[in-house]
Amino acid sequence: MAVWTLGLNHRTAPIHLRERFAFASDQLVLSLQGLRRTFETHKEVAILSTCNRTEIYCAGDDVQWRQTLRWLADTGKTQVDDLQSHIYRLDGDASARHAFRVASGLDSMVLGETQILGQFKEAVRVAADSGALGTTLNQLFQRSFAVAKEVRTSTDIGVHSISMAAASVRLACRIFEDIKDTHVLFVGAGEMIDLCVAHFAAKSPRSITIANRSAERADKLAHMHGGRSMSLADLPARLHEFDVVVSCTASTLPLIGLGAVQRALRARRNRPMFMVDLAVPRDIEPEVKGLSGIYLYTVDDLTQVINSGQSHRQEAVTEAEVIIDEGVQKFMAWLDRRSHVPLIQELNLQADAWRQTELARARKRIENGQPVHSVLESLSMALMKKMLNAPLRELNHPDSVQREKALVAVKHIFLND
Repeated sequence: MAVWTLGLNHRTAPIHLRERFAFASDQLVLSLQGLRRTFETHKEVAILSTCNRTEIYCAGDDVQWRQTLRWLADTGKTQVDDLQSHIYRLDGDASARHAFRVASGLDSMVLGETQILGQFKEAVRVAADSGALGTTLNQLFQRSFAVAKEVRTSTDIGVHSISMAAASVRLACRIFEDIKDTHVLFVGAGEMIDLCVAHFAAKSPRSITIANRSAERADKLAHMHGGRSMSLADLPARLHEFDVVVSCTASTLPLIGLGAVQRALRARRNRPMFMVDLAVPRDIEPEVKGLSGIYLYTVDDLTQVINSGQSHRQEAVTEAEVIIDEGVQKFMAWLDRRSHVPLIQELNLQADAWRQTELARARKRIENGQPVHSVLESLSMALMKKMLNAPLRELNHPDSVQREKALVAVKHIFLND
């Protein structure tokens, strides 16, 4: 069984390309079904799609790069030649090592972050529920999660970790002298916004407002931090009220356009606005970045701030890689054993056929009145002859090289205590 991974991430592709291949959660099942249909036989598949990466994991009789790449390119309405230089292709142990590193947070923009593990588990759950997983990928992913847990508990990989939320606060502190004087708007109410609200709330801004499609979720999050909620429909008219805007939704189209921001700036008499767009696809039109008085940062722009604490964790990374290497070796050994399963099944069927044949003969002899001890003697002799027939034939093979191989095999199988 072959295992392969094809993907693009924050290191290989800019955000304007990555957002073309971001899979909405409500479309993931259909995407998995479509991907499986591109193969000659329905392979095992899973899709991991986050702000920083889109990865396709597959397992089948043989690696099928061409079909996998063509499907991904078509999904993102991109030419294969334009996508080639931004993707990575991994198979076998390299694919397993990559999955283990991703789950452990070693391949993340924020080294050692834990959010990716939850996202990975959710991607696996969706694939399993849609019938796209089989024994091989299930083993790969379960081992990935076990390795990630060991890395997290046995190393300091998460120490000194700077999250996207913390980086956003750091940047805001560079723009404004005191966060306590700012009005902060959060667009969305998912896990990332939840983290951002908590970090900004710790700085005690003048006000916190949550805008979200689900009023119930917005109200709940606002109440937790002493803020208030508002409707997304009111966003264009009220944008000028806020000094800081942090957005992260699952929308496939921008929620904050250039015109809305221009009107907000005029209403603010060009007082600066700090905006963070953590969504992929982006929530804020990229042209906004060119406006005077606007400080707009995307997930890619936060890299430099985040990387400032990475050097402290190099020793932890080394320790984590040792754990991952051991996990990869164990998975590849399991995968190699899986390749022998058809032969093992065939061997069991052959042995059972011998057993059934001799058992039928023995029953017939007993029914005919033959003594039981005589029947058992004949049964055991017949099974012994069947078992030894092939080994003895190979030991008497006319070719000396074949005889020597048979001698070694027979000693190992039959005479090894």
